[in-house]
Amino acid sequence: MIQILLIEDDPGDADLTEAALKKSQLKLNLTVIDDGEEGLAYLRQEGDYNQATHPNLILLDLNLPGLHGREVLQQIKTDERINHIPVVILTTSDDETEVFRSYKLGANCYVKKPIGLKEFTSIVQSIRDFWFTVVHLPDYCN
Repeated sequence: MIQILLIEDDPGDADLTEAALKKSQLKLNLTVIDDGEEGLAYLRQEGDYNQATHPNLILLDLNLPGLHGREVLQQIKTDERINHIPVVILTTSDDETEVFRSYKLGANCYVKKPIGLKEFTSIVQSIRDFWFTVVHLPDYCN
């Protein structure tokens, strides 16, 4: 079973992402967390998340309340326990400074969320197809 962690505070975008991912023959389990600090707790298996499964892929929004997505990315990529997990930035910003910072912090790719429903679904399906049919990812052990 492919494990995906979506750290996204917009319930509409989370629902769209889930619907787009489910339009596949792949066996996917999507966990949605709407807060950067909670996302890190999940990844580090802390508190209520002590039994959490490490994801095969993280989809990370940059515009999170509290701990900004950039800070979450930095903490992921500097933590030896979880820095091997690919992180896809999925955000509304196309600011070149944000793109550059994200890659400098270790993002594996940066995708701008499109406005329309059809385009958003297509982008998420492209991410899914690339990361789970083209790329060979290792199975992660907790």
